[in-house]
Amino acid sequence: MKILILNGPNLNRLGTRKPEVYGTRTMAQILLDIQRQWPDVHFVYQQSNHEGDLIDWIQSPTPALPLREGESEEPVAGIVLNAGGYSHTSVALRDAVEECEMPVVEVHISDITNREPFRQTSLLTDVCAYSIIGKGTDGYLKAVEWLLNN
Repeated sequence: MKILILNGPNLNRLGTRKPEVYGTRTMAQILLDIQRQWPDVHFVYQQSNHEGDLIDWIQSPTPALPLREGESEEPVAGIVLNAGGYSHTSVALRDAVEECEMPVVEVHISDITNREPFRQTSLLTDVCAYSIIGKGTDGYLKAVEWLLNN
């Protein structure tokens, strides 16, 4: 089974950017925790500061996923998506998620409902299969768990 984890803009700075909001854990640490918890799942991580990259990965995730040696091609079971600031601004990203044939779980590290007014609305929530908001970086683990159990 494969699960794609997608991060949007500025999430390459996890662990150093606004630690009081986003915590001190890096994405490498989060991914290690995920892989340790589910060693039989093939996780593929992609991050981009470019909206089009995220849309391309959502629209056709399989070509972006390298196979492990000796592994047969298998479909992606779901997507964990932290779109960062694009959650609040990108109609194009919303459209891609809405058309996605696999479940997409939205993750927000901070509680966007208690942030600045422009961050309080996500354009993705109503087109995602599930949303995890304000659970810190543990939201990634909760998203994977949701995908594996639903």
